[in-house]
Amino acid sequence: MDVVDGEMKIEKEYDQGFRVEHEGDDHQGRLPESSKIKKKKQKMATRCDQQYPTPPPDLPIKFRKRIRALGGSDIALIIQKCLFKTDVSSGHNRLSIPLNQIRQTFLTPQETEFLNSGNNEKKCSEMEVMLTEPSLRRDTISLKKWEMKKASGSATSMYVLVGKWNSVALRNALREDETVQLWSFRINSKLGLALVKRRAKSNGYFIEF
Repeated sequence: MDVVDGEMKIEKEYDQGFRVEHEGDDHQGRLPESSKIKKKKQKMATRCDQQYPTPPPDLPIKFRKRIRALGGSDIALIIQKCLFKTDVSSGHNRLSIPLNQIRQTFLTPQETEFLNSGNNEKKCSEMEVMLTEPSLRRDTISLKKWEMKKASGSATSMYVLVGKWNSVALRNALREDETVQLWSFRINSKLGLALVKRRAKSNGYFIEF
């Protein structure tokens, strides 16, 4: 599974824009490593809307009504994130859900074990789940877990929505740098997901598109 290159591109994108021209700079136009890291973090923090507002914004009423009409319950916010280039690239066809950004557990122990069981380079186990899109259209999508190796040798774990993701992104006009939320719910114990597009108002509260 060739997923490393996609994520490496994200890191390279962040590195761009930090080149500066200083006369007599011993680093040939590059900031010292510590300054680069600091500026990288600042850019990531301001690239999108606030990632974890307090209190967390509630699920929009139209989504809540739709879920309840389906017999859904146990609604919970999984993640609020900025869409990166690779999240909306047709060549990648996936939405990344980094484990270190997940607000709370949304899988049962059995589901977690199942996704972990196929987590190797040859084959990843996948779950078919219902996704309610920003347009309120419903469709099925595949949920997987990926272990991605970095150049340093360490690994990063993430869940991903794959399969029909390109269609979801196209239908809902998802763009790089937009803020989205992913919510979970249960219908007769079966996992469902809802994707919400968000934007920040001047008072810091969030509204959906």
